[in-house]
Amino acid sequence: MTKAERNKATTVVYLFLRKDGELLIARRCNTGYQDGNYQVPAGHIDAGELPTEAMIREAKEEIGIDLKETDLRLVHTSFRPKHDETGDRVDYFFEAIHWGGEVINAEPDKCDDLRWIKLTELPENVTLHVRIAIESSERGEIFSEISLDLLKANGLYQLVE
Repeated sequence: MTKAERNKATTVVYLFLRKDGELLIARRCNTGYQDGNYQVPAGHIDAGELPTEAMIREAKEEIGIDLKETDLRLVHTSFRPKHDETGDRVDYFFEAIHWGGEVINAEPDKCDDLRWIKLTELPENVTLHVRIAIESSERGEIFSEISLDLLKANGLYQLVE
């Protein structure tokens, strides 16, 4: 029997920052990935880094706030199969309602709009995986999988078959 290759998924953290019933969203620009679409502050987990450490670092880098591990609550996890050259994805979605400092656009070269919105006013151009995570977490669902069929139906499959 041959041993199957182990999955080497890329891991990413996302922040649902909430204030007064609103969620902070950011429009991507100049990144080469989903530019022009909204999502929430996010970033890759570096080698040797825990997900909460990555979320704290990314929040500081992207929106200038100080988070502590105790400020973060894991509200959703999702899996996306390989649909581009970056491979499979495991996404951790954290929620925070407490933080230190003022929210600012600390990366204006990668974000051209940062705003608070009510979930009922979510723009149409929110990245698919973030929209699914928001909707799932609002229903209390802690895990979701995004199928290749759904990615293909939304024009997100970029591999040559």
